[in-house]
Amino acid sequence: MSQDELLALPTTVSVETAARAIGLGRTRAYELARQGAFPCKVIRVGAKYRVVTVDLRRLLGIETS
Repeated sequence: MSQDELLALPTTVSVETAARAIGLGRTRAYELARQGAFPCKVIRVGAKYRVVTVDLRRLLGIETS
């Protein structure tokens, strides 16, 4: 993912999108989310996991102005 793509993301993204941004596979990303060990803040909405985009950007060293 490019920096422009990361800056254009909504407030939360799917685990798959976050995993792609940080270079994790889908299965491993979901394992980490279930274990509470994903490297960014993950919230659970019903049966779905959502990654907080500001934490994802911070992890990648991308600050918004």
